[in-house]
Amino acid sequence: MKKSLEVVPVLLATWLIAYSLWAEPAGANHPQAFTGEIMDSLCAKDGTHEKMMDEMKSMGRDKQTCSQKCAQLGARYVLYDSAKKAIYGLDDQDKAASFAGRKVRVNGALERNKIKVATIEALDQ
Repeated sequence: MKKSLEVVPVLLATWLIAYSLWAEPAGANHPQAFTGEIMDSLCAKDGTHEKMMDEMKSMGRDKQTCSQKCAQLGARYVLYDSAKKAIYGLDDQDKAASFAGRKVRVNGALERNKIKVATIEALDQ
């Protein structure tokens, strides 16, 4: 009887480990809505296009042109949430490109700080 009671904690620990590996991570693959500006990854680090536009006149004088020029140089389009100071990667760069420099709502699933984009809609007119 004593040996069988010693097995219970081992079985319980094994089950808990297996369940934690099997269980879906919180928030994974669940659609959410995110708002912010479609920016390039270079300017998003500073939270503004101003620094880039001041340092490099070829970037233009508006958010859209700056984001597009930075993307041509190899930057990626991201969603910048100024309220949270958060930068989210976007898996669909083609969808994001047409909204460069604009305030948007992105619907999709967040996975490791990257949004699997379902839809993007402009919030500014």
